[in-house]
Amino acid sequence: MSTDRDLRDRRLEAVQAWTAFVELGDEASDRVRPEIRDSWQLSTGAVTPDLTEAPLADESDTAAYWRQSPLQTAVERVEADLRRTAEDGDLVIAITDAETRILWTYGGRVMRRKAETVNFVPGGRWDERSVGTNALAITSRTGDPSMVFSAEHYASIVHNWVCWAAPLHDPVSGEQLGVIDLSTTWDRTHPIGLATARVMARLIETAMPTGRRTGLTTVAPSEPGLTLSLLGTAEAWLDGRRLLLNRRQTEILALLAMHPQGLSLEHLHTLVYGDSAVTTSTLKAEVSHLRSALGGQLASRPYRLTLPVVTDIDEVQLLLRRGDVRGAVAAYGGDLLPGTNAPALVEMGDYLAVSMREALIAHPDPEAVLRYSELAPYDTHVVEVCLDHLGLRDHPAKALLRGRLAVSER
Repeated sequence: MSTDRDLRDRRLEAVQAWTAFVELGDEASDRVRPEIRDSWQLSTGAVTPDLTEAPLADESDTAAYWRQSPLQTAVERVEADLRRTAEDGDLVIAITDAETRILWTYGGRVMRRKAETVNFVPGGRWDERSVGTNALAITSRTGDPSMVFSAEHYASIVHNWVCWAAPLHDPVSGEQLGVIDLSTTWDRTHPIGLATARVMARLIETAMPTGRRTGLTTVAPSEPGLTLSLLGTAEAWLDGRRLLLNRRQTEILALLAMHPQGLSLEHLHTLVYGDSAVTTSTLKAEVSHLRSALGGQLASRPYRLTLPVVTDIDEVQLLLRRGDVRGAVAAYGGDLLPGTNAPALVEMGDYLAVSMREALIAHPDPEAVLRYSELAPYDTHVVEVCLDHLGLRDHPAKALLRGRLAVSER
């Protein structure tokens, strides 16, 4: 890790190179990295280095775009992990669209205030023509992860920052949808900052609503019947067509899939609501909506699905029974319906999470553990067990596992 003196020296070198470029016209070809030099040249003439804040896009347009973006759904699903990362590292995390317009941010106490003063907020435009060199802009333009340190930024308002950015792609089409950026003050620069940005990008990509997950890819199911993706996501597909259901309807559908023999009204009510003061009439109304969405393929007395059903819960359990830990982790998209308060689903989610964890501890396949660490980045014990198991043996995943451990222990 860089010492305080190393960072101060690096900052001084960046300031000297920036001053030579901005004030003296020196292209600084041998004083900064090529990607920084190229970005400075693009920024010259577009913006002044002494600008005080980023320009803002229309607030209502930004909010409307965010509501319709698959990134919004993905961020909502992994928001707890993003918030924890920001708070633990006193970072501000930003998600942008493909034009480098910020759509969502969350920051630790200090960085949140700093971000607000320069419009590093939803609606802020952080492309090079709007604010000059920064990690978001470079990654958005090149499609590559990037880091910008201190005075490598073109605008002096962010010379006290360090930023790491990684692209966000649609996991099916490969289209670049935007960028995730992690920013903090330059004195908190860490060598695994860029790796952390990459991990967060992968976490968001795997949470995007792109259909049923098969291994590490996701596709819309084409088989007849009902297909439910419930782990880390909430999607239902009927004969290859996605159903638009609210959260409660998805929970009811999940419980009916878990009980193919059927459930009485009273039993289903208990599994969904527990002791909450919710009437059975409310449940009946939700079931009625479900029956309509399923084309009538939901019987009464007891409530029971009358069509073929496939769930990722069943897939994960089957793979674990076979001892295919790597396959199980690939099929395991994360927590069961994140945020659910249905008692039976909370219990099943805990059961699956513990089963997955114990399987990895018993059989610490490095690739499987690496994938799992993206879904549960603060479960350091599984990573430690895997590294102990590897010992002195070399493995491509070893460096990434060590990086994950270092990030979690910061």
